Amino acid sequence: MRKSRSVEEMIKQLKDDPGFSNHVRHWHTVDARPAQYAPIPEQVPEQLVNVLKNRGIEQLYTHQAEAVKQTADGHSTVIVTPTASGKTLCYNLPVLSKMIEKPTARALYLYPTKALAQDQNSDLMEMVEALEGNLRCFTYDGDTSPAARTKVRDAGNIVITNPDMLHSGILPHHTKWIRLFENLEYIVVDELHTYRGVFGSHVANVFRRLKRICAYYGSHPKWIMTSATIANPLELAELLTEEEVVLIDRNGAPQGKKHLVFYNPPVVNEALGIRRSATLETKRIASRLVEANIQTIVFARSRVRVEVLLTYLQELTRRELGPKSIVGYRGGYLPSERREIERRLR
Repeated sequence: MRKSRSVEEMIKQLKDDPGFSNHVRHWHTVDARPAQYAPIPEQVPEQLVNVLKNRGIEQLYTHQAEAVKQTADGHSTVIVTPTASGKTLCYNLPVLSKMIEKPTARALYLYPTKALAQDQNSDLMEMVEALEGNLRCFTYDGDTSPAARTKVRDAGNIVITNPDMLHSGILPHHTKWIRLFENLEYIVVDELHTYRGVFGSHVANVFRRLKRICAYYGSHPKWIMTSATIANPLELAELLTEEEVVLIDRNGAPQGKKHLVFYNPPVVNEALGIRRSATLETKRIASRLVEANIQTIVFARSRVRVEVLLTYLQELTRRELGPKSIVGYRGGYLPSERREIERRLR
């Protein structure tokens, strides 16, 4: 099969191929939509406005502007918009605005995974460096060296961590984190929708402990939460934090055309109802995308499957694309390896 020159051509080829289309149970297309803009709110300091303009941001999406205004008015918020809609600015702008106004202010960022924390930290660091002030932003997780942890506790205006580290590495040692808890203005919770079920109930109790310790040190931080689209974001946010929360769900970001395809592997044994391995089908489909030079991410549910798929795809493309054009990413890699993969992906 000849190589595709665009995503559109690849989609047409898949639709026209009976070997693929006959096993598609549902193909849903979401149409593109234009952006809806609003002026940068007056609550954002001029220094930060200049940073945005230097990055080519002259105005905000409507949900970003609303998030900044609601937070500046003293409300806890939950922002629910699709992936890649600019939710990061919904909390970075209020947090950095507060720290420009009040240099002693602190913020705690909670991400569900190390990878997400590192990715968001990179964008935040660029803004902090552009401000050319004394703000310090640090990640505090299992990869943080013992030597660096003291500096994070003492000098971190923004501390980026995850619920597990908050539970086991910060809250039990709150007397070492007095500067953070005394001056904590904001708690940012990203990917709120992951905190459901039993795990969510555990996280809710961790948040209760966090609030008690903040109150002990005299701070009453506001919450800024973000979530993918779910049915009850406001209810979930208020149950987790036991706070009154303002919902922001009118997405102003532009949206490209999307195809959501539900694919069922073919039956290989009708008598037993056995289907072809999902891993092998994933390899086959991913191979077509890679051969077409379409940037692709494949998710797997275990470390072993990640390595199996990685081996398959690397062997397939070793001569044409080179061994480093396809890389794995999972727990178990050295922190330095993960940082390099994250850097190349960005």
